[in-house]
Amino acid sequence: MINVPEMFGSMVFNDKEMKKRLSAETYKALKNTISEDMALSPKLADEIAEAMKEWAIEKGATHYTHWFQPMTGLPAEKHDSFIDPQEGGSVIMTFKGKELIKGESDASSFPSGGMRETAEARGYTAWDPTSYAFVMGTTLYIPTCFISYTGEVLDKKTPLLRSMSAIGKVATKLANLLGVKCNSVKSTVGAEQEYFLIDKEMYDGRKDLIYTGRTLFGAPPPKGQELEEHYFGAIRPRVLAFMEDVDAKLWRLGVNAKTRHNEVAPCQHELVPVYSSINVAIDHNLLTMEVLKKTAEEHGLACLLHEKPFKGVNGSGKHDNWSISTDTGVNLLSPGKDPANNLLFLLTVSAVIEGVHKHADLLRLSVASAGNDHRLGANEAPPAIISIYLGDELKAIFDAIDSGKTYKKEKARTASIGVDVIPEFERDTSDRNRTSPLAFTGNKFEFRALGSSLNASCPNVMINVAVADAMERMVERLEKSKDVEKEARKLVKETYSEHKAIVFNGNNYSDEWINVESKRRGLPEIKSTPEALMRYTRAENVALFDHFGIFKARECEARRDILLEQYVKVINIEAHTMYKMTAKQILPACVAFMNVLSDSIKNKKELGMPYDYEGSVLYKASELVGTAYAQNNELEELRKKAAGMTDLHDKATYLHDVVLAKMEELRATIDELELIISSQYWPLPSYGDMLFYQN
Repeated sequence: MINVPEMFGSMVFNDKEMKKRLSAETYKALKNTISEDMALSPKLADEIAEAMKEWAIEKGATHYTHWFQPMTGLPAEKHDSFIDPQEGGSVIMTFKGKELIKGESDASSFPSGGMRETAEARGYTAWDPTSYAFVMGTTLYIPTCFISYTGEVLDKKTPLLRSMSAIGKVATKLANLLGVKCNSVKSTVGAEQEYFLIDKEMYDGRKDLIYTGRTLFGAPPPKGQELEEHYFGAIRPRVLAFMEDVDAKLWRLGVNAKTRHNEVAPCQHELVPVYSSINVAIDHNLLTMEVLKKTAEEHGLACLLHEKPFKGVNGSGKHDNWSISTDTGVNLLSPGKDPANNLLFLLTVSAVIEGVHKHADLLRLSVASAGNDHRLGANEAPPAIISIYLGDELKAIFDAIDSGKTYKKEKARTASIGVDVIPEFERDTSDRNRTSPLAFTGNKFEFRALGSSLNASCPNVMINVAVADAMERMVERLEKSKDVEKEARKLVKETYSEHKAIVFNGNNYSDEWINVESKRRGLPEIKSTPEALMRYTRAENVALFDHFGIFKARECEARRDILLEQYVKVINIEAHTMYKMTAKQILPACVAFMNVLSDSIKNKKELGMPYDYEGSVLYKASELVGTAYAQNNELEELRKKAAGMTDLHDKATYLHDVVLAKMEELRATIDELELIISSQYWPLPSYGDMLFYQN
């Protein structure tokens, strides 16, 4: 039997290990560094590095790496051994404070959006002491930031930490002004992770999955997710063994993996952690994705993290449960027993409403990607129109405040099963709304628009900054007021009245909302990634980032260009993969089957036998093969034309509007061919094979 409490965090240089292995002075200094942003002296860094090294060696480590998050979105690592050669051919194991605090990497080899030339290679990684180091395999992993030689931000973690500092400072002031004493406030997240599992042999038989992460072809099977029996269904033994292995590995790494279950689509599953500080939560989510993929291979499976690996069934997201709490344990988004009079709660919710309304385009661009474009608004994820769901009770409170009326709390409602042995229980005050991009769910806001493969840093940067912007205005008003409580109530009313257009409790999938009501309210619908990413450099957004010290104007431009270029590369790879698979695999297989039909027709003719089946299928197949051949050549010409374009936005828009449309045309033809070509000749594992594999 696994002893979870003993196992949990056993591979993490956590607070318990630091307290045990560091001097009282150094431990206290490190804790102050973490909680109060105080600098650490080189002398103390040496002691921490030595203790960390000794602990890591005990865990089997021979190397260390500065683990950072370049703009690729995926973690990067370079492993250096602890060995230090000595005279006589021997070695000792050393690790100095300077090696802990700072590392160096080739910045020119990572995306920089033109901020670094090829010849300007130097980049630095800097230790993030707020996220614990850990050991995987034989390597000590040290979470770090990544900046260029001249100080430009080249990673995902640095702006996240800056945004956490920005909202932490202003939220601390807000809490103290309203009588909630605290020294600091931190934003927290629990990032739910959806994913697909398929048999590894079938994955290996699909070049599209290998190269792009999604199936570019695939006729729908007779059964998909219509019966909905997979959702929360019994977990098949092979998958459960995988999940148990994943949990054990994550627990050792200090990841609070809490919940596991089957999702809606066949072969789709979800892992849910307990919330933690945002930068730690995102480090843990990146670890989770890595562990999911590696562990799947050990079980003869392949883990698919693409947002839409299979057409016609639900894709995968990453639900971002955002909240904000004081160091004294007060959740600013907890309604308490009397939410209508909980001013800190009401002001915090008001700040979210204002921030999201003013900066909806930032939240939208933060979840923009080639993969997520297939998922957003597809009746399986929130639409591309950003709105907020408050729930019945909370909306009623704000509506009462807005109208100047007194809110009358409804009596607690109970639910009865109708079976004597089962007691009644109290119902929640509001239902949940799975169609809303940003939903209040009791003591947090759940941002549901993130794609499953996304590094969640950017969405949380945008939430932090948007809310900090609104809170800063509130704090300025309250600090000037002689009656803080009266001014706070006035602020809640004014803020909600001005920004309530962003609040929508209805069905975000409905045509009425998408085509009429959201437009009447003036809410933007940003449908594609190329369109969304251009919002990075809107003057008001650049000013906002600069004000809070997140990005300079040049860094905003760089991020826009990096992500546009990433989009261009993804679509180009998909189009090229589609062309190659059609030309090299699918059309030759169709011709081979057609030759069999031709021989059968010839033989039957000689024998005077009917050949209705062969003739009909051969005619249809020949027609479709000709169409596919022409469409495939057209696709390749369009791809080459896009490759010759120089303006990034024009290229990305062309790929989205023209190349993807041609890919859909070709796919429709190939999928129709799959339905008539014998499975014996079809060169790819089918949707049915992949989604309903056996144990």
